[in-house]
Amino acid sequence: MAGDDIDGGGVLRRALRRQRARVAAGIVLLCTHQAAEALVPVAIGLIIDRAVATGDVGALLLSLVGLAALFTVLAFAYRSGARLTYAAVEQEAHDLRVEIAGSALDPRGRRSGMRDGELLAVTASDAELSALVVRVAGLSAAALTALVVAAVALLVVDVPLGVGVLVGVPLLVLALQRMAPLLTRRSASQQEALAATTALAVDLVTGLRVLRGIGAQDHAARRYADASRHALDVTLRAANTKGLHLGLTTAANGLFLAAVAGVAGWLALRGRLTIGELVAVVGLAQFIAEPVQTLGYAVQLLATARASAGRVARVLGAAPLVRPGAAGPPAPAPTRLTLDEVGYAALDAVCLRVDAGEVLGVLAYDPSEAEALVALLSGRVPREEYRGTLYVDGVPAEELHIDAVRGTVLVEQHDVALFEGTLRANLAAGAGADEPALRAAVRAAAAEDVLAAHPDGLDRVLTERGANLSGGQRQRIGLARALVADPPVLVLHNPTTAVDAVTEAQLAEGLASARAAAARGTVLITNSPALLRVTHRVAVLDRGRVVAEGPHEQLLASDARYREEVLR
Repeated sequence: MAGDDIDGGGVLRRALRRQRARVAAGIVLLCTHQAAEALVPVAIGLIIDRAVATGDVGALLLSLVGLAALFTVLAFAYRSGARLTYAAVEQEAHDLRVEIAGSALDPRGRRSGMRDGELLAVTASDAELSALVVRVAGLSAAALTALVVAAVALLVVDVPLGVGVLVGVPLLVLALQRMAPLLTRRSASQQEALAATTALAVDLVTGLRVLRGIGAQDHAARRYADASRHALDVTLRAANTKGLHLGLTTAANGLFLAAVAGVAGWLALRGRLTIGELVAVVGLAQFIAEPVQTLGYAVQLLATARASAGRVARVLGAAPLVRPGAAGPPAPAPTRLTLDEVGYAALDAVCLRVDAGEVLGVLAYDPSEAEALVALLSGRVPREEYRGTLYVDGVPAEELHIDAVRGTVLVEQHDVALFEGTLRANLAAGAGADEPALRAAVRAAAAEDVLAAHPDGLDRVLTERGANLSGGQRQRIGLARALVADPPVLVLHNPTTAVDAVTEAQLAEGLASARAAAARGTVLITNSPALLRVTHRVAVLDRGRVVAEGPHEQLLASDARYREEVLR
């Protein structure tokens, strides 16, 4: 359903359909429990009238056996029904989490407009809260069953009394339902505020080193405190609304109970009710308090589930960022990658080509042009947002399936993303490469010192985002991972900004040798002289266009602007 036109109501309805077997069985058992519980005061009233008042010992013993059987059914039904209901809630929450993760990891990208922290909050919290609609169904059905059984029992005892309950309970529930929209709005505001605070926390933790480096940690702490205070205010408003709803439910329920008990007492005084019937009516009146409160609680749960389901739907219903074609991988061509009069963002009618076995350098005087080129080559730009044509092995990229494009062109971003786990797992990235291939890639990326610095070597454990490595080490491990993948075209964006000059020269030579040996195409988007020196030719971008092209040494000798940009 990801990517379909879905709203919060659709998420809730689908949850009930998807868990319908457990939901149906749970409802039957919970309704049985509530019906049995409603019959307890009726059974006690009958025992009083037919066994206690008459002094019939046999009838009393038989009645006690029947009462014990009633309690046995009651206990078994609740235990089994609650277990099925909770299992359905957890299964639905799991299914939603898997769907949300699949949507977030969709290679086409999604237009949800959410930051990483917000997606984390939706996955961790909103999925669980949305699944509560399954519990709402069970609670509501059980509460309504209890009220119907109690009303029927009261009708048997006294018709006007039963009619009063049958009319009064729906009116009471409808009155309490009037607060449901306000509860939904307050719950939605609460979830949004908490998600925004989580997103900010993720951003701050991710950039903690940078914040400390520029001395901005105090400002960041104040920003988080402000966001957290806002979340607290919103949460308190939601809690106040829920408290008001609970208070009104309790008060209305108490008044209704008092009215029923009062009428029953009056009827007993007039001789219309026996002692047993009076006990049954008072017991039923007290029992009615539970299902009415349950319905009030179900209203709150449903409001929370609706609010969270709306956020889940925002993720699952988000349109794909790009809509690729369906064609499979094309046959390798001499020219692996071509940009023909491509215009996007800061780029204007750019023409570039990358041949098999070639190392192409791209020097952009304006960093925004480099960013635009990286975004375009990484497949993150919808077709309608750029002009011209991007060819992969002679086939327009928009005609190819995204796996075919990504299988040919790999873009290693400037901000390297490493994952918690071993170096070996990060380098292989699920590709199943053997140890010689991993070590060869590490050697080509000039990252052997990373292995030598730890006794576990390739089995060294990295923390989240590779935080126990330096910036230069992360860049080199990221490059080694890209070399292990061995794509036909590898695009690197400023891969050595955190690497010292000596290591950078070694990396440049190792990279060029490794790619040339495999006859692979490489694009180096950089202003590093060490990297540009190993290219076959360099394309210079200025004001969105290719203004110069040629070997690095030739451009150094003939173009003063190029020389100034590279050698400064």
